[in-house]
Amino acid sequence: MVKREKRMVANNKKARHDYFIEEVYEAGIVLTGTEIKSVRQGKVSIKESFAKIEKNEMFIYGMNISPYEQGNRYNVDPLRPRKLLLHKQEIRKLIGYTTTKGLTLVPLNMYINTDGRAKVEIAVARGKKNYDKREDIARRDAARKMDHAMKQRY
Repeated sequence: MVKREKRMVANNKKARHDYFIEEVYEAGIVLTGTEIKSVRQGKVSIKESFAKIEKNEMFIYGMNISPYEQGNRYNVDPLRPRKLLLHKQEIRKLIGYTTTKGLTLVPLNMYINTDGRAKVEIAVARGKKNYDKREDIARRDAARKMDHAMKQRY
């Protein structure tokens, strides 16, 4: 299988801090011409965004794509809901996750493939409690201290 390169456009670091990631799906995204030009310039923010399924279609809300400078009247609302492209079987599976198990859909990152198509990685996630977040931070600090001690020793 051919491994495609991807150019990262936006990353949601807060999602991995606030949620336990269960599964990750790759979805295409429907954009207008001026939006994809703005995405290629890297003017995207997915920090406050989330995905939702409505009428067997998936949409992403809260994704901010800044207007393209030369777009004039062709620019659209930067915060408008955008449709995500997934297979029907995947959407059905995600409906089951979100309704029965109480999980949520969070975008992890957005990138552009080598063929020029914008993709979003959507994660099925479970919310963390405050003590879970503190555990993760403590574990990271302990690993960092061990690495530092090993470097000091050798």
